[in-house]
Amino acid sequence: MGKRLTWFILAALLLGGLLGYALNLSYAGTPEGAATLDGWAYYLDIPTQMFLHLIKMIIAPLVVSTLVVGIAHMGGGGAIGRVGLKAFLWFVCASLVSLTLGLVLVNALQPGVGLNLPLPAVTEKVDVTTFDVAKFFIHIIPTSGIDAMASNDILQLVIFSLFFGVGLAAVGEKGAPLVRGLEALVQVMLTVTGYVMLFAPVAVFCAVAKVLATKGIGVVGDLAFFMGSFYLGLAVLWAVLLGACFLIVGPRTGTLIRYLRDPILLGFSTASSEAAYPRTLDALDRFGVPPRIASFVLPLGYSFNLDGSMMYMTFASIFIAQAYGIHLDWMTMIQMLLILMVTSKGIAGVPRASLVVITGTLSHFNIPEAGVLLILAVDHFLDMGRTATNVIGNAVASTVVARWEGKLDAPQPVEPVVAAPTGPVTDADSFEDYGNKS
Repeated sequence: MGKRLTWFILAALLLGGLLGYALNLSYAGTPEGAATLDGWAYYLDIPTQMFLHLIKMIIAPLVVSTLVVGIAHMGGGGAIGRVGLKAFLWFVCASLVSLTLGLVLVNALQPGVGLNLPLPAVTEKVDVTTFDVAKFFIHIIPTSGIDAMASNDILQLVIFSLFFGVGLAAVGEKGAPLVRGLEALVQVMLTVTGYVMLFAPVAVFCAVAKVLATKGIGVVGDLAFFMGSFYLGLAVLWAVLLGACFLIVGPRTGTLIRYLRDPILLGFSTASSEAAYPRTLDALDRFGVPPRIASFVLPLGYSFNLDGSMMYMTFASIFIAQAYGIHLDWMTMIQMLLILMVTSKGIAGVPRASLVVITGTLSHFNIPEAGVLLILAVDHFLDMGRTATNVIGNAVASTVVARWEGKLDAPQPVEPVVAAPTGPVTDADSFEDYGNKS
């Protein structure tokens, strides 16, 4: 079913694009046609939002159960601290590489120089939010574990699960029944994930059709050089991340891409890192990354290691300055890089989160915030690429940490088995014998 799901998503991506393009050609250009397109967009958005809500529905129980069980099986605070330190070491290095690559490439390619595009008329508002250190550190501590689950705040869920898992490990045998119950919950949530993923092609078809129907293919052509430059940057970043992974993990790096095929495609087509999270966790388990490591590193990565989003922040910020003819010296750009290094932490793995950080950064350097509108029209297409890169970056981080811990196991079969609605999951796609694998 795994391979078929990949082909279904690819077909949905293509057919949705064709439908959206056809609708835009048929109705764009007149007030009556615009109203018709608005109607199509309204109904096409329903399946997409339903799918994203289904994903959000499973995120909290999946993150909490896998993370708590993983921490409980680590056995103590020393192991948790060691894995966490190694993960943060990788996150900081990957963040610096991503931001620096964006800085170097946007200055080398200069996609915004000489660009005098009119600001597109849009109805969407970009939230102008400046970064506040105090608010950030206060926010990461949840006032209620239930509230963190209800709001799907990944960083707060990590903090709650960290304390809960350490406490569960500390009580020893008294907590064993609870650990077994959470292991069962992991298996249930992965089964539910299989059901939810069956709806993915429909959501992808509707999402792509809506974007092209409302915006048209012309807006892509207007900023084609900017988009092409950014995707070239993403290709370079992929090469750097996978090259670093090869140096640490070895030839199995090539195999890792095969295991990540579905989550990469799902992240790309939905432009949501949250949508790809369950499949990434499952793919890493089958690749040989112990669940106790993957379920600890992945949630942290979705707050601290969004490599594609970080590259986009420097790339887009300096592109906007170039488009306005604003000269930034290297010291200013390095200062911008360091600010983005801090402000990028904790952003949500959902569409458009990067724009909030970019807007706040522009105001800090007296670059017109309205410049965000230059990229807003094509941001969805750019978000697809950076989301797929985020998936790669966090999967590589989990794999590298597992290798550093000496815990990278032999891989299971590449092809996942998606649970059918007629029976329970009993194959390798589940977290059966979770404690033994951890």
